Amino acid sequence: MAPFNFTHSDTSTFILMGIPGLEAAHIWISIPFFTFYIISLLGNVTLLCVVGKEQTLQKPMYLLLCMLALTDIATPTFVVPKALGIFWFNLKGITVAGCLTQMFFLHTISVMHSSTLVTMAFDRYVAICNPLRYATILSNAQIAKLGLVGFIRAVLFILPLPLLLSQQTFCANRIYPHTQCEYIAMVKMVCGDIRVSRIYGFVLMFVINGFDLTFIALSYGLIIRAVLRISSHKAHQKALNTCTAHICVLLTYYTPTFFSILTHYFGQGIAPYVHIILADLLLLIPPMLNPIIYGVKMKELRDKVVKYTCRSSADTKFTQSSADTRDDISSGLQCPSGNCQIVREYVNQH
Repeated sequence: MAPFNFTHSDTSTFILMGIPGLEAAHIWISIPFFTFYIISLLGNVTLLCVVGKEQTLQKPMYLLLCMLALTDIATPTFVVPKALGIFWFNLKGITVAGCLTQMFFLHTISVMHSSTLVTMAFDRYVAICNPLRYATILSNAQIAKLGLVGFIRAVLFILPLPLLLSQQTFCANRIYPHTQCEYIAMVKMVCGDIRVSRIYGFVLMFVINGFDLTFIALSYGLIIRAVLRISSHKAHQKALNTCTAHICVLLTYYTPTFFSILTHYFGQGIAPYVHIILADLLLLIPPMLNPIIYGVKMKELRDKVVKYTCRSSADTKFTQSSADTRDDISSGLQCPSGNCQIVREYVNQH
């Protein structure tokens, strides 16, 4: 069945083409998009609910996990609904203001995500290298302050990007070969002088990623040095196990990020749909995998998730069983004439 055609032709809009070259497979491509998005939402919302309900988990490490979960919910939410609109209903039109807004939030959340990973590396450093001072260095209030600093940093660094582009003139051909409004792709559609925008974007990429990765590498360098000083092999293993989940999350985030950036700048011979698919997977895979990684690697969190899941299931069964029992007692109750209604009401209330 042909998709509904709601594409706008207004010159004040961009036309997001989805994945050029794979238009015939848009419906099939939408299936993993939708599946990954739902799994991501379920995993991250579950993590937030469990940490919110369980007092014993309301500690700095788990608050950082909640910050990471919030960015993992927001990132695909800004992309997937529009992409599914393109795949399912051919809703390709997006205003210039809407495109700049989507770009701003996507990159802002990406910088916040990176800031959270840096803070988590610092958390692991303090936990292993200064365990006796952990409670004073990283309290819940300190984590909240670091989260606020990360948010302010992201806004201040990213805000100039849409402001610079909003002052530019875009070419008459506003067909945008993508499923989302990405800065690098938008710059290529400007007809004026883009040197300032290109330089700022390029410097920003290296400043943010360079600083964050340097700080993370420094933290893990100090962690390795501290671990090597421990004589006990069991203590070695325990210390390193506390870092494995964070290392896995770092790999799932930074590896596809740099691969996507490199293909944009140096992969001129690569098919355009490869760039687009890589950019989309970058926004879908890490948010889906992060709660799974932490659920598998962190026993305390895994136990609490199982606890609440089993309790919810048990409560549902108990409620149904109690209702059935009351019905059976009420229907089979023998009582003197004239008192049955009173007794039934008492049974139903208890």
